[in-house]
Amino acid sequence: MILFSSVIQTFEVEFLKHYQDSMLPSHRKALTAMKDCRTTQSPVMLAQCEACDSQSFIPHSCGHRNCPHCQQHESQQWLERQLKKQVPAEYFLLTFTLPEEMRPLAWQHQRTLYSLMIRCGWETVKTFTQNDRQLQGNAGAISVLHTHSRRLDYHPHVHMVMPAAAIDAKQRLWRTKKSKGKNQAGYLFNHKVLAKVFRAKLLEAIQQEGVELPARYPEAWVVDVKSVGSGDKALVYLGRYLYKGVIQEKDIIACRDGQVTFRYQDSKTRQMLTRTLPGAQFLWLILRHVLPKGFRRTRNFGFLHPNSKRLLGLLQYLLGINPNQALAWLKKRPPLKCPCCGEVMKIVRTRILSPFSFGFSMSTG
Repeated sequence: MILFSSVIQTFEVEFLKHYQDSMLPSHRKALTAMKDCRTTQSPVMLAQCEACDSQSFIPHSCGHRNCPHCQQHESQQWLERQLKKQVPAEYFLLTFTLPEEMRPLAWQHQRTLYSLMIRCGWETVKTFTQNDRQLQGNAGAISVLHTHSRRLDYHPHVHMVMPAAAIDAKQRLWRTKKSKGKNQAGYLFNHKVLAKVFRAKLLEAIQQEGVELPARYPEAWVVDVKSVGSGDKALVYLGRYLYKGVIQEKDIIACRDGQVTFRYQDSKTRQMLTRTLPGAQFLWLILRHVLPKGFRRTRNFGFLHPNSKRLLGLLQYLLGINPNQALAWLKKRPPLKCPCCGEVMKIVRTRILSPFSFGFSMSTG
């Protein structure tokens, strides 16, 4: 496996030469953190075996939220929190896409446009849920911002996972939409009408922020609506890149002759394809998806918002739902094993200056 940190070390000088003027402070911070991630330059942890007292130095991860080598535990925790909020209803994955003509504007005003996309997406489905004849209530949704396509090009869009259900607080009713048949996918809302409303809401919100719209942008926008059953797989998909950057290190398959090759799955054919770029261009392809400092990529709305925890708990109790049952299939985090005897090791010290600075080895008896 080719480490992303090694790619940075190989092409950093050339990258800075070509892209230094385009970098934001968030890009520089990410580059510095990921370059030393789990290398001899990073701090280490001291792990001790509880059986044979053997000790090992283990490099710290950089902990940056865009690092493909880190944040597996954080991704797992997020997924567990979302699965515990599941309700008995058919789930849908909605995708609100920003047209190509609007992408330069989003790049110039990232924090503003990203926030507006998430907010307007939620306001759109909230309005539709309240006006729907079968639902007529308050919706709940989990939204995640993605800025990349599968090829890792700049492609801002918002994914939203929501159950076809609503709470009518006044009448204290729980309403759901049912599928027409066992083998038929359910229906939530008309995707073309969703796109029109989302477009109108977003354009109005952009103007209210005082941001000048481009001279031309399309009349027809795209919103995709797809049934995803109980929602498990959709949440796993969204959580995959939530805390681990836009690429996994196992998908970087070559780094030679000044170029980097990575693989990705085509969204239409589902076939695995490859893309090869000069090393500096590849780094920029990754770093341009680093979000502004402090920006929250994921947000929960409606009865799935953290403030509605008591309401959701009551709802699950009344409907006979065990929130922990959905976690049964998740794999637990593997324990740290001793290289000598195979027993579990315990971290006894952290943030130690790298032992390589003093000529130490990575394991001690």
